[in-house]
Amino acid sequence: MPDSVYKIIELVGTSDVSWEDAAKNAVEAAGKSLKNLRIAEITKLDMKVEDGKVVAYRARVHLSFKYEPRK
Repeated sequence: MPDSVYKIIELVGTSDVSWEDAAKNAVEAAGKSLKNLRIAEITKLDMKVEDGKVVAYRARVHLSFKYEPRK
């Protein structure tokens, strides 16, 4: 089996329900245009606050996928 190379990108997913949904939204959105997704690592969690209330959850995600050069 030949050695593999992976590319890592950073995405921010959002949700008005939870951090888990925010991370899931980021991964699923990436999955629509990228193939061979491998690992998702949550690197930061935060919230958007308005008038003293949480209105959105945000998850910063590093996502890796197998790099395949153009032929």
